[in-house]
Amino acid sequence: MAAVGVTVFGRRVLAAILLVLCMTMPALSAVLHRGNGAEPETLDPHKSTGEAESWIQYDLFEGLVTLDAAGHLVPGVAQHWTLSADGRTYHFDLRPEAKWSDGTPVTADDFVFAWRRLVSPSTGSRYAFFLWPVRNGEKISKGQAPAESLGVRALSPHRLEVELEAPTGYFLASLQHPSTFPLSHANVKAHGNDFIRPGKLVSNGAFMLAAAVPQSHVKLVRNPHFHAANDVKLDSVYFHSTENRDTELKRFRAGELDVTYDIPDAQIPWLRENMPSELRLAPFLSSYYYVINLRREPWKSNPDLRAALSLAVDRAIIAEKITRGGEIPSYTVTPPGVSDYTAPEPKYAAWTQAQRDAKAQELIAKAGYGPGGKPLEVEILFNTSDNHRKVAIALESMWRVKLGVRARLVNREWKVLLADRAAGKFDDIVRGGWIGDYDDAYSFLSLFRSDVSGQNHAGYANPDYDRLVRDAAGEPDAAKRRALMQQAESMLLADHPVIPIYTYVSSHMVADKVQGWQDNIRDIHLSRYLSIGP
Repeated sequence: MAAVGVTVFGRRVLAAILLVLCMTMPALSAVLHRGNGAEPETLDPHKSTGEAESWIQYDLFEGLVTLDAAGHLVPGVAQHWTLSADGRTYHFDLRPEAKWSDGTPVTADDFVFAWRRLVSPSTGSRYAFFLWPVRNGEKISKGQAPAESLGVRALSPHRLEVELEAPTGYFLASLQHPSTFPLSHANVKAHGNDFIRPGKLVSNGAFMLAAAVPQSHVKLVRNPHFHAANDVKLDSVYFHSTENRDTELKRFRAGELDVTYDIPDAQIPWLRENMPSELRLAPFLSSYYYVINLRREPWKSNPDLRAALSLAVDRAIIAEKITRGGEIPSYTVTPPGVSDYTAPEPKYAAWTQAQRDAKAQELIAKAGYGPGGKPLEVEILFNTSDNHRKVAIALESMWRVKLGVRARLVNREWKVLLADRAAGKFDDIVRGGWIGDYDDAYSFLSLFRSDVSGQNHAGYANPDYDRLVRDAAGEPDAAKRRALMQQAESMLLADHPVIPIYTYVSSHMVADKVQGWQDNIRDIHLSRYLSIGP
């Protein structure tokens, strides 16, 4: 009996100790570590252009609408909205519980302020054209009207009116893009351009900025004032800058990262075999291409020369032997999978590669270059990445062997390439690509309007193309709108300002313990929907 009594007493003491420990020890926090590719250019949603920045911005901010875990459009700050019968006026009713991370309410005036800032020429945003459908938006961004004339009004603290120039079918979907997110008017007024720094940034998304260490990481912590804070399971999220994808994969395998930004192409076969449960490959609304600088000769006045380079590219070899991630060889700018649209493939897409090569040799000779003609040296510019380097090497080899073109490969850091490409500061050809900002062909075709500065990297200028794309933007009839865009894309492809290579697939490693990840065609995964399991 005495022994039993001691055991019971011991158990009671142990239970008391455990209770004290539970009461005094801090709870284990749920932390997610995400690989994020290149160093973020800036977290200012009006001045950034890269995917690395947008992944962080989707966690920091929330627009009128947002995306669910499957990539579908859902209400954000706006809990509901109406559109007038003529398709030109939206009224958005904002959530009264929507707050900034400092506890102050998110108001309609914050959207008015942010949208005026986006289109203001002084901001210099490369995404100002997102608000061109709004009354006077295009005029303001071109310095032809004051920012105050933008067709957006705060009717009350929680009611926003937006007046469009014409009915615009894609406009609502475009509002999930970070460039259209609100900014705290009071906070930007107080801190100026420094408002984006840790300790000063006020955000309205599921997380808020805690730290930003250059060439290392950005740390976010859960925002207690977010309107759906009770549904957010993570306490903090780290976005790690790891530009070398082999290094990133090593960090994932070492347990330092829970999600990778991408995967080295050469490792995909091994990962399929050895880590299939954590390998995530999925269709992706995006295109990979190279841009030709039409501001310079010999490219500006020589479409045959541009066509020759494009035809000589063996896209199947690149997709099957080099990238090897399930990419789809592409001959169009708009990828498959876009809602209510089929890209018009040029006739040479159905040819054999031998037929394309023969035509390329004919065209380069016609242009006066190639074997027996003038020598041609081409600079192939790409951003630092082993994947991009391998594609560039393949282009150099194909053009040298088939066309006698000499190419020199030049790589630059991501930030430098972004700035030079946007300004047209490249000699010949630069790596490009586009991820659909919303599920509509206009997201891809609008890039090549001659008046979209900063995004029309080729300097392409065709008045007929501009007219077709403009008409499509304001066409309410879906069939007519689709036909206009297909006509425009056919014209673009015939002019060869870009060389389409392939349609991306999204490729990530996602640790088994990460729960809530859903593959989607947008490849956008807000951390608010993710959690860490056992």
